[in-house]
Amino acid sequence: MQFSVRVNNYQKNMMLNICDAKLLGKKLVQDELNVHISESYYGEKLVEKEEAKILLKNSSVINMVGKDTVSLSIELGIGSENGIKTISDIPFLIVFKI
Repeated sequence: MQFSVRVNNYQKNMMLNICDAKLLGKKLVQDELNVHISESYYGEKLVEKEEAKILLKNSSVINMVGKDTVSLSIELGIGSENGIKTISDIPFLIVFKI
């Protein structure tokens, strides 16, 4: 299982954009909402599950897309099922650690 990630510094915090690798480049459409899972936002590099776990644990701000990604974060105790939104059956979750 691979994940596509981009790590940035945001206001002195580590920000992680992470998605299921298979979603990279896809466009999701639901009603009037269009979302592009772009390489410029999520596509810095591909990582395996163990590296994704480390990045998820060490990031302060996390933007997640995809069933594998969101499931992994919930498994690690990061985020909440209540915060998950779906677009075209694809889960999205944003987490801010304080």
